[in-house]
Amino acid sequence: MPRKKALFLVGSPNQTTQMHRIAELLDDEFDPYFSQLYYDGWQRQFYRFLLWANLLDGTIVTGTIKDKADRYLAAHHLRNDFEARVYRNDYDLIVCCSDIIVPWNLLEKTKSVFVQEGMTDPLNWWARVVKRFTRYPILTISTALNGMNNCCDIYCVASEGYAEHFRRVGVDAGKLVVTGIPNFDDIERLRDNRFPHRGYVLVATTDMRETFRPDNRRKFIRDAARIAAGRPMIFKFHPNENMARATAEVQQYAPPGTRIYTEGNTEEMIANCAELITQYSTVAFVGLALGIPVHSYFDVADLQRKLPWQNHGTSARRIADICRRFVHYEGSGADFLKQYRPEPLLAPAHPAHP
Repeated sequence: MPRKKALFLVGSPNQTTQMHRIAELLDDEFDPYFSQLYYDGWQRQFYRFLLWANLLDGTIVTGTIKDKADRYLAAHHLRNDFEARVYRNDYDLIVCCSDIIVPWNLLEKTKSVFVQEGMTDPLNWWARVVKRFTRYPILTISTALNGMNNCCDIYCVASEGYAEHFRRVGVDAGKLVVTGIPNFDDIERLRDNRFPHRGYVLVATTDMRETFRPDNRRKFIRDAARIAAGRPMIFKFHPNENMARATAEVQQYAPPGTRIYTEGNTEEMIANCAELITQYSTVAFVGLALGIPVHSYFDVADLQRKLPWQNHGTSARRIADICRRFVHYEGSGADFLKQYRPEPLLAPAHPAHP
């Protein structure tokens, strides 16, 4: 039987590593290819305009984050079929990390599976305006309306709480399946790490200013210092931030002796902390899963309801199983899920890409 071809759409480091983990579990039957997120078809010109007008600066489709994804693909010898224009393949399956930016022409003729990447941004007033009056969730410059396009055949999501969220945003209920999501399904393993510090208050920031959202950073730092109440503090910046500006602000407004990290494993830092302070960040889930007190701009009780399923690191295998079986199924994604019965899975000893 000829091998099938799958195109995995990537973006942030988290999205890219999740897609790689799923692809590895399909390489016995599929030839995997990868591409940064892109539009094609009639919406391509609109997308190009947004890029030309610098309205997507600081997002995952351009600049530093896109470069990181490209370097990751190169370092792991993965075939980069950017915009499906390098290899000119006819694909049997597309695995999407977003449905805000999608290759519409390919989706019309190719089976597709959506994989939730992590936490979605809040449905603020602007996101609600975009949803009500436009067909372009990309205008939020955020992940708030992931799911609004309802264009993929199957949506693999983190938890029952997130299944309800995606239904509210616009995904047909019959397309949704709770699988857990790679990178956030075995958080307990993070307790065994080599980060040298313990017992501090960790402050994990968000790239709000880089994505055109207001951020009173001085007030945030001072509020964090109040919560820390004299305990040691560590600030870990989002990789998309202006590091020089963020560093200068912490040095000015945080207590003397506050440590600053511009890179490193944020999840391991959380596992060793006494309390976690975030803005809008998926890493809040790490703290909640480990039972660490969490402060967030999100409603923490809502985050607890949406906490990704902790299935001992089997999410990638569950998603790969759906991909493998669905590509052979004659029918819609909703019909497939009606008859789909997952096989019990044993936890992998070591996740491929933590």
